[in-house]
Amino acid sequence: QVQLVESGGGLVQAGGSLRLSCAASGRTASRYIMGWVRQAPGAEREFVAAISWSGGSSYYADSVKGRFTISRDNAKNTVYLQMNSLKPEDTAVYYCATPLGCAGYGCYGHSLTHWGQGTQVTVSS
Repeated sequence: QVQLVESGGGLVQAGGSLRLSCAASGRTASRYIMGWVRQAPGAEREFVAAISWSGGSSYYADSVKGRFTISRDNAKNTVYLQMNSLKPEDTAVYYCATPLGCAGYGCYGHSLTHWGQGTQVTVSS
């Protein structure tokens, strides 16, 4: 069983930055692609970013490329999402998830995906 705990969300002005963390526990928690999915009020869930076990492959939604950076520390079983140049459109609950299925066009959850409880990110104008 994999447990995921997100942290680092909060309120920030447009143009500001936040860093989200996702701490995973479980015997094989760090052996899978991990990433972030967000959901704004009234909207469907949207893939944000993901990273492979080794960190050699990263995936980003077009809407965040050049602004967000995903990284991981396998020794700590932790994934990070550095969010810069934040926009009001980034306001959402951000969920950590693993494993994700990924291809060049993005990533998605499936029947075996574990989800965290989410952390709120609010970007003001």
